[in-house]
Amino acid sequence: MLLLFLTFIASLALLLISARLFTGAAERIGLALGLSSFMVGVIIVGVGTSLPELVSGLVSVSQGVSEIVSGNVLGANVSNLLLILGVSTVFSVLRPVYLGEAYIAIDLHFLVGSAFVLGVVMFDGVVGRVEGLCLLAVYGVYVAYLLKEGGSGQKSETRPPIAGRDLLMVGLCAVGIYFGADWTVNSLQGLATGLGVPTAIVAVTILALGTTLPELVVSITAARQGKASLAVGNILGSCVFNALVVVGAGAVYGGVKAPPELTGFALPFVVGSALLFYLLVQDRRISSWEGMLFLLMYVLFVLEVSGLA
Repeated sequence: MLLLFLTFIASLALLLISARLFTGAAERIGLALGLSSFMVGVIIVGVGTSLPELVSGLVSVSQGVSEIVSGNVLGANVSNLLLILGVSTVFSVLRPVYLGEAYIAIDLHFLVGSAFVLGVVMFDGVVGRVEGLCLLAVYGVYVAYLLKEGGSGQKSETRPPIAGRDLLMVGLCAVGIYFGADWTVNSLQGLATGLGVPTAIVAVTILALGTTLPELVVSITAARQGKASLAVGNILGSCVFNALVVVGAGAVYGGVKAPPELTGFALPFVVGSALLFYLLVQDRRISSWEGMLFLLMYVLFVLEVSGLA
């Protein structure tokens, strides 16, 4: 068990580091190709921050353990909404955290919409190819709306040349992402077997927390610098991407299973958390008391899912 756990930690670290380096190199290449800074942020950075969930999900589908996809997405979204946003608010030096107009007009509505659509397609325990295509189509609408509202026609003022090291970095990191995801899924299955618990439960707790740790560290740093509101948009966008693209791509690739241990509690909890967050921030701010409420809800979620409550 100790060897499996160490393998899981090492493979997850490889996956996360490769994804970070891949995103940075891809961002520089995008700017060199003349893409606007907004488009680079929405498409390249937005996708790059969720690469661990996406690639590990596709690998798990190919290995016949697609319940890892549903478990990881549900756990990651709960972690993003309750743990990371809660910590960002509690640690913020500017209290409360204020949300901009764009968050209210775009991200919040798509957050609730994506959670509702995810609940609908997962309700019967299986997400098929047609449902996966629908999820991807909804995300396409989301990106199109972001680009329209963000002024996708604006080009980057400076256009640096494409560096050869960035191309090499993208290739090497792509290999690292694949093997990191493959080893993570394999070690996760071994941990689930050794612990005697369903794979989906390990995915919704340990794997989901692991894949969101970098965002947690970044959010704490931003909060201490008084910039917690800057992390909110990325977190909400990550939740939308996870619900629509990670599940959608996995479903199109080979179908995604959502076992009863997830649909019975984790799925409605995710939908309810998104709705609660939407209602609480209608005043365009997140107070420290609301942040503490989010953290308590996250602890409750982990205890209930793991059977410790």
